[in-house]
Amino acid sequence: MRKNLLTKTVFIIAVLLVFVYGIFLGTDPEKAVTAWKQQGPLGAIQQNIHLGLDLKGGTHLILQVAVNEAVNAETDRVAQTLREDLAKAGVTFTDIAKPDSQNHPEVINITGVPPDKVGALRNTISDTLPRYDLQGGASNSYQVVMKPSELTSLKQRAVQQAIDTIRNRVDQLGVSEPVIQEHGLGDYQILVELPGVDDPARVREIMQSTAMLDIRLVVGGPYPDEQSALQANNGTIPPDAVLLPGNTGRGDQAEYYVVTRTAAVAGSDIRDAQPSRDENGRPDVNFHLSNDGGRRFADFTGAHLHERLGIVLDNRVREAAEIRDQIRDNVQITGAFTEQQTQDLSMMLRSGALPASIHYLDEETVGPSLGADSIRQGVLAAVVGMTAVLVFMLIYYRGAGINADLALILNLIILLGFLGFSHATLTLPGIAGVILTIGMGVDSNVLIFERIREELRAGKAPAAAVEQGFAHAWLTIVDTHVTTIVSAVILFLFGTGPVRGFAVTLTFGLLANLFTAVFVSRVIFDGILNRKERGEALSI
Repeated sequence: MRKNLLTKTVFIIAVLLVFVYGIFLGTDPEKAVTAWKQQGPLGAIQQNIHLGLDLKGGTHLILQVAVNEAVNAETDRVAQTLREDLAKAGVTFTDIAKPDSQNHPEVINITGVPPDKVGALRNTISDTLPRYDLQGGASNSYQVVMKPSELTSLKQRAVQQAIDTIRNRVDQLGVSEPVIQEHGLGDYQILVELPGVDDPARVREIMQSTAMLDIRLVVGGPYPDEQSALQANNGTIPPDAVLLPGNTGRGDQAEYYVVTRTAAVAGSDIRDAQPSRDENGRPDVNFHLSNDGGRRFADFTGAHLHERLGIVLDNRVREAAEIRDQIRDNVQITGAFTEQQTQDLSMMLRSGALPASIHYLDEETVGPSLGADSIRQGVLAAVVGMTAVLVFMLIYYRGAGINADLALILNLIILLGFLGFSHATLTLPGIAGVILTIGMGVDSNVLIFERIREELRAGKAPAAAVEQGFAHAWLTIVDTHVTTIVSAVILFLFGTGPVRGFAVTLTFGLLANLFTAVFVSRVIFDGILNRKERGEALSI
């Protein structure tokens, strides 16, 4: 018995030391030791236990992804491919266009197809565009419509790509423990929480910029206005071209360019981008293409020598220059950039382009002073609550109250150590979860102690009363904890931000409570009983 008790005691001490290590040293002891030297033990704790937005201060954003833009980009590419494929198949047509690109970007109209070419049209669509359906219309017109399942999938991919891109950009800005996830309260929305952000305006600009870069052939321009561009092209822009505004560093003078609709290379072909300076010492951006992108770009520039190349960023021509030599994989963007702009643009190009623009639906800022006040009040509430509980247990259960108090303190150590090891973010609701865990721990001890008292009143010996008390209370404790953990899991799955913080601390706190209230408390009782004479009363 004594040997078994010693083994259990050693195990409890080992668990205690492991989680104390998690509180002060965490998963990166070197940084924790540095923080300890600079700010003391509190600095080491804050190094391992990260504070959420409501405690540290920062910015809370809800973003709307314009998913129809991603659909438009896809159907624009399909329309251009369709023109080429129908020409190869010998299918003549009057026009290929999208009748309502704003509300129904998934629909492409084909007009003027001769009746004897309908079969070839259907074969071309089925062979080259399996994700689209062909629907008949009036006057030899047809609609190529993206399948509903493919449309939904494309929109969901656009949201996920936007989340990944925003996360890459935020990570490169050095924001610690950001929350970036799909917002469940609206279609195609993203929740972003950035604790400790000291320049929210810059972060907002970086996140909102689509940074969609591609390189296209310049067909005409620059023109001073859109009307001049139309007049120069006989009143209409060619179907395989598009009119874009320019911003090539010519001061405030407006300019427009006609460029090809399809790009030679796109942002997805970029391998790396870095800020640099041009031959005149002005800030610019150098980017390098992937092997496949470089090969295609070399073929493209070789085939269009002495024509003009346009670098298009966010649907604006940033540079238009003559192709004098074949270019493979190194491209330079010059223009009216500041040092900060070149750094931000390089970072955005490295992190990838957003698949569509994003709009801000909600923005809230929590100041660091408000966060500090929340910490102060939350910690004060936890300290006062736990002190009151400890004192009550000592008064009401006498010697056994010491047992309960030790179990509660160990419970708190395990919970904080878990936060240190897992890098879970502690929020204000998370502190509420800690306080609720303390209450659940007291509830477990009360169930056990009251059952032991009943057994003692029934005339059983202390050892038998303790045995029966733990045996009968065990099922009730497990039942209450499991039902609460299930509720916390649901909160974690469907909640956001601080609600998840509450669910995490509550769940692990309850698991720790099962260990301390049942196992640790029982070992302490067994140790006390081993020191008592047979028949000696138990202080409870």
